[in-house]
Amino acid sequence: MKVLVVGAGYAGTIAANRLARKVADADITVINPRPEFVERVRLHQEIAGSGAAATPLTVMLRPGIDTRIGTVDKIGDGSVRLDDGASIPFDHLFLAVGSTVESPAGAIAVGTWQGARMARTELAALTAGQAVTVVGGGLTGIETAAEIAEARHDLRVRLVGSTIAASLSEGGRRRARAGLERLGVELIEDTVEEIRQGAVLLRSGAQPPTDLTLWAIVADVPDLAARSGLTVRPDGRAVVDDYLRSVDDPRIFAIGDCAAVPGARLACATAEPQGAHAANTLARLAAGRAPRPYSMGYAGQGVSIGRRDAVIQFGRRDDSVRRAFLAGRTGAIIKESVCRWAKFGARTAEYAWLRGPR
Repeated sequence: MKVLVVGAGYAGTIAANRLARKVADADITVINPRPEFVERVRLHQEIAGSGAAATPLTVMLRPGIDTRIGTVDKIGDGSVRLDDGASIPFDHLFLAVGSTVESPAGAIAVGTWQGARMARTELAALTAGQAVTVVGGGLTGIETAAEIAEARHDLRVRLVGSTIAASLSEGGRRRARAGLERLGVELIEDTVEEIRQGAVLLRSGAQPPTDLTLWAIVADVPDLAARSGLTVRPDGRAVVDDYLRSVDDPRIFAIGDCAAVPGARLACATAEPQGAHAANTLARLAAGRAPRPYSMGYAGQGVSIGRRDAVIQFGRRDDSVRRAFLAGRTGAIIKESVCRWAKFGARTAEYAWLRGPR
């Protein structure tokens, strides 16, 4: 059984590893643009120089899984075409290309590996007193602004978003803001209309000066599914059935950020359970067993505020928030543990909450 996994993020890596463990005769090839697994939950550390986000795929993938460094240009009927013109056949395919960030001119997108590396270089070139503006009041923006402020006390760091920490409870939101302010981050709840030379223009008319603008709004997905003729939602995510298979081709599983799963948000907490479930489903089918539908569910959210602080927001299975949260050093320890377990789970495909239906 020839299986291609397109994308080696959290979803693709755990799917490949889990399938290799469950189906002994599966011939698995992972196709990825770079030879590393990137922990997107650590990109803010990569930017600030406080940690590393990349691990070689040779470390992350089980023995026997092949890798092909390249980019899939199009998915066809039983084969994919790479950007170098090569064609690779498949019996089954896991589409796991994740999400991406499109930044306007004058800003660097920080939700991608390339953007994070570029931002790190630009940040290192700044001198004392210069200003960094992070655009995006979500968890990515909060973590980026906080990490930079903690690592570079000599810079002025500003976070701009229509609502800072909108996905948290009211109490969690206040605590996150307080943590940012303790690090010296200036908080502006406004909308960026335009990025100009040396300033950002806000809807209110204000034009705070900036020497480096980082765009931390992760909302886009690669257009591979749409370009390949698969049915997608208006936001570009591939429409799937109850088993995470494309509604157009049951040989194709779409998992992670690029899949249109009702109730799902962009997160490794979305990607890994879907990757594990899709691998389980293919293993069941290969064994002549009936597949089981996928059920989406969450436990909460976590956001780092530097290395020694975090907010852990408890939530319900439908991703609505509860009032309860943890913060401070305890929150930071939990958040770091979650990040480590996410990588461990992708590499080993072993920990319990990812086992799913057998």
